[in-house]
Amino acid sequence: MTEAMDDAACSSRYSKITEDLVVLGESFGLGEVQACRFLPNGLMNGNWRLETAEGMFALKRIMDVPLPLARRNLAVLSELANAGVPVGRPTATSSGETVVEVAGRGYCLIRWLEGGHRPGTELTLDQAGDLGVLLGRIHRSLNDERTALLRPPGSEPVSAPVTTPAVAHAEADRFLALVAALKSPTAFDAEAAQALGERTALLAKYGSERPTTEVAVGPVGWTHGDVQHRNVLWRDGKIAGVIDWDRIRVRPFGEEVARTATVQFGGEDGFLDLERTAAFVAGYRSVVPIPVPALADAVERLWWKRMSDYWQLVFHYDRDDHSCDHLFLPAERFLAWWTERREDVQEAFAAMP
Repeated sequence: MTEAMDDAACSSRYSKITEDLVVLGESFGLGEVQACRFLPNGLMNGNWRLETAEGMFALKRIMDVPLPLARRNLAVLSELANAGVPVGRPTATSSGETVVEVAGRGYCLIRWLEGGHRPGTELTLDQAGDLGVLLGRIHRSLNDERTALLRPPGSEPVSAPVTTPAVAHAEADRFLALVAALKSPTAFDAEAAQALGERTALLAKYGSERPTTEVAVGPVGWTHGDVQHRNVLWRDGKIAGVIDWDRIRVRPFGEEVARTATVQFGGEDGFLDLERTAAFVAGYRSVVPIPVPALADAVERLWWKRMSDYWQLVFHYDRDDHSCDHLFLPAERFLAWWTERREDVQEAFAAMP
């Protein structure tokens, strides 16, 4: 290679990438790999940009899903590309394989999509609407009866487990005990302890308002699972591509609409941009006419999930993975903001096309 590997790419987690590239280059028919740059934005998988004799590619080491499921998802990606959805088409080996394994490590390769990420409120209202339209197109394409790769989701209601306040309290207490037992607590530990105290107060006040059933309301079907600013590419003001299709599964459509809006237009900023949320929802409903009660149910379920979940702390304390530490405190601020304005948030999700 003519360009040295990025230091992050040579960390212990990805120490085999240089030797793996030799096999990958031969398997995918890339010719000479001229440069390899580690992409640090991915939270769950390893990602690199490759410059090769055959052009530019995105290389992913698949770490977040089993390899058979990754193969299924990549096949779906090809079908979506055929349907005109802006996605990168997977590259296959001469034998038709889209996943190559090297010493038990699985990789896939997709032609590089030019574009940049646009977080939060960088989107105009029209672009927020365009994102909603795109999510609607994705749902319709994934559930097209002509697509044989995904079976019809069936008529059975989708289970939506609801964590009880007692379980949520117990988990907060567990993390507080872990922090208290530390011999040399860090600034993050102190902030986590304070946030956990505030969370338990919210649980005590609002626990009785959690969803009362474990069956979601509204239409269900195959969904992307993680449409948000890290996985959407923009170029010249238009959506150029949607990436990271690891989480395709059957969900309530309202669940993905609510999650996409709250991650794209809130979360890390500590509040939800209601105007852009409304534009996004109106765009989505212009393609998929989801009823307001289904969206209302999804929004309340997501609010309670955020109230009763501590996934960033699971990463930090249980897995010793600090890659998502920076998401914890903004999410806590957002939860407090949302809890005080639940009616305003519901109004934004009732926007008409």
